[in-house]
Amino acid sequence: MVFGYAKYRQKADNKWVFYGAVFLDVLPLAIVKIIPAVTMGQNSLLGFLGISYLMFRSVGMLMEMRDGVLKEFTFGQFLRFMLFMPTLSSGPIDRFRRFTEDYETVPDRDKYLGMIEKAVHYLFLGFFYKFILAYIFGTLLLPGLEHEALVAGGLINWPTIGVMYAYGFDLFFDFAGYSLFAVAISYLMGIETPMNFDKPFMAKNLKDFWNRWHMSLSFWFRDFIFMRLVMVFMRHKVFKNRNVTSGVVYVLNMTIMGFWHGVTWYYISYGIFHGLALVINDWWLRYKRRHKKQIPHNKFTEGFAIFLTFNIVMVSFLLFSGFLDQLWFHNH
Repeated sequence: MVFGYAKYRQKADNKWVFYGAVFLDVLPLAIVKIIPAVTMGQNSLLGFLGISYLMFRSVGMLMEMRDGVLKEFTFGQFLRFMLFMPTLSSGPIDRFRRFTEDYETVPDRDKYLGMIEKAVHYLFLGFFYKFILAYIFGTLLLPGLEHEALVAGGLINWPTIGVMYAYGFDLFFDFAGYSLFAVAISYLMGIETPMNFDKPFMAKNLKDFWNRWHMSLSFWFRDFIFMRLVMVFMRHKVFKNRNVTSGVVYVLNMTIMGFWHGVTWYYISYGIFHGLALVINDWWLRYKRRHKKQIPHNKFTEGFAIFLTFNIVMVSFLLFSGFLDQLWFHNH
């Protein structure tokens, strides 16, 4: 699809052809996500390891071709980018131009030695995250807390709060650990694959959180969905107020991200939750700018902002975990 559109783009530029190419590119992933929802858990034959991340790479290329910033590439370059082993199954999500430039530039001796040093550090840190910390939270603590929460029952209970934190830390350390392995192996191959996490639980607000959490996914959604929807809405003057426009697009963008995780009420609720929370966050940041003198800013307020953001994120992870579905609807 991508290579076919590239050939077409050299001769013509019709927006409907572009929309069709994107639709056909996204279709296999949509089928993979929708079939389990309508067949009560049966997986599609199209569902294979890495399909989501293949789609992100290929749709990103289609978007950049449409923008005119990506014009020529060989089939070999395309396959090399799409099937780069360390990041194939679960990211980080790279960009074609950055990856290709990296691949075709051989690092000098000093730079490569520095990359090896970083790779070794990331491998050890990834091992510590994934096989020690994630094991403690996900294997030792989480099952017992889930059992206690299900026994207690009701809409919410104290063990469920424990589930929330244990799952949140397990999710982070497991995924961040895997991402560090992927980056480390990339570095050993001479490719500086972008990092996926940057101390997300130290974020001062939700916008800051999404600049630190699963960054390659977050930035992909920002560049290829959020910014484009904002431009479309403003071009067609859907809303007079720019803040209303960005607010609506926040919710749409994060809801799409929820659907990407899966067609279940808890994934979609997770997306809507973050969309609405980002709208509130955006309003608060504007309010703070207008009332700088009245609102104190010191180490205490910064610490409170980090604490509040962390707990809002943890509530969203409880939604994301699907445990509430078990507690509320399948706890017999």
